Amino acid sequence: MFDFITKRSFGINLLVVIALFFALALLFFSMLGVITKHGQQLVVPDVRGKNVNEAIALLEKAGFEADVRDSIYIDSIPPLSVWVQTPDKGAQVKVGRTIYLTVNKVVAPMVKMPDLEGLTFRSAEMMLRSMRLNVGDTIYRPDFAANTILQQLLNGKRIKPGTPVPEGSNITLIISSGTGSIENPVPNFIGLTFAEAREMLSAANLSAGTIIIDPGVSDTANAYIVKQVPARMNDIGEFNMVRAGESVDLWLSASKPVKDSVAPQPQPTEE
Repeated sequence: MFDFITKRSFGINLLVVIALFFALALLFFSMLGVITKHGQQLVVPDVRGKNVNEAIALLEKAGFEADVRDSIYIDSIPPLSVWVQTPDKGAQVKVGRTIYLTVNKVVAPMVKMPDLEGLTFRSAEMMLRSMRLNVGDTIYRPDFAANTILQQLLNGKRIKPGTPVPEGSNITLIISSGTGSIENPVPNFIGLTFAEAREMLSAANLSAGTIIIDPGVSDTANAYIVKQVPARMNDIGEFNMVRAGESVDLWLSASKPVKDSVAPQPQPTEE
């Protein structure tokens, strides 16, 4: 066989090689449709919401490959269920195409609680979404800084920034509704403990402003109020007025003040 090839002229051998090349090329292109499964298309079934094992089995039975590409945590669907599929349901693709799946995690990942206090509601909502946290209940309280976050709560308890919380948690927001339009007389806090004063402030929809503490105070909660601004009455005996949401500055002392038995009386107003 070797002698047969070598004894022929170079031109004849070249023609044989060219003919063989064209024969192989013709065979390849004629088989290309079979190799690439040209014209064979299937409709992608809907596997969203199904368990990942059930989804993979269903896709493979339909003539597709399946691959878990990503995972996410959604508290509204069961763990290990399919959240997203690519290509989507109803798409017409070739037989054997790989369908990529995004699956719900079993355990919620932990994220650090952001600091929302002082932000507007819109800014707080956007920050929670970026951390994959949800806005839970919204509670409005009177305060001078309208539409800002006063407190952030989880399960009814105040939560500090940086505390790890499960992704998808519902965060309750205490939001300022601004100061009220109705003026009321300033309560008298003189002689009360700071703990009692805080309860009275809350009942009157007021807040504690600046707190000045005497050096001798060791227990702030049981320290006594010896001065307040604004005071209960002004210099001419009239009640000072405040709106809901405003604040009162308080001075604390370890010693209980002696109240004046002769308190100034409000002056009658002329009709």
